[in-house]
Amino acid sequence: MARLWLPFLLLAVALLLPAGRCSETPQYTTVHTESDFEVRQYRNTVWMSAPSDHSSFHVATKLGFHRLFQYLMGANLNSSRIRMTTPVLTSVVPGAGPLHSSAYFVRLYLPVKFQASPPVPLPELNLHPDRWPSHCIAVRSFSGYARDQNVVEEAEKLALSLSQSPWANSTNHPSKTAYSIAQYNNPFHIIGRVNEVWFDVNCKSTGIETY
Repeated sequence: MARLWLPFLLLAVALLLPAGRCSETPQYTTVHTESDFEVRQYRNTVWMSAPSDHSSFHVATKLGFHRLFQYLMGANLNSSRIRMTTPVLTSVVPGAGPLHSSAYFVRLYLPVKFQASPPVPLPELNLHPDRWPSHCIAVRSFSGYARDQNVVEEAEKLALSLSQSPWANSTNHPSKTAYSIAQYNNPFHIIGRVNEVWFDVNCKSTGIETY
């Protein structure tokens, strides 16, 4: 059954998700820059989240986005059409799935007009809003397609870079996720793809105050 709607989903993503960062994105301020990563301070934001316990990052992202796409197209109690934003963010929670596999949460940032009052998703979609307080995130960019193997490698590279930087003691900031992968391009955009791996960090440990 899943294979029947997958081509439609890929086409829908291609139509909705821009080739670059020209859609609405969550606002942030860059507070620190290193050669291979930066630390951003994101403002208060609301995301719509699709939990998934599939064993594959790649498949979990597709399945989660399929439900979020239905929500964008009007599968909510207001029948509201919601514009696509970027990035598509997949957060990874190691050991939280069946048999201690990873669990995933696929999220979309809600446009500013819906931040204060997000349309309620239809119950069968199993979606829920996530309200994020202002906090800091360490970000490493990488190109190509985000797949199961390379997202782990990129997360390990960011962890190593942080351990060798002034932010080495800042990653103990309470977080339910080990890392998140942000994807900014539609699946048919091949050259110059932009992805990011995100770690929550504690700005206050370095003397940087949040909003």
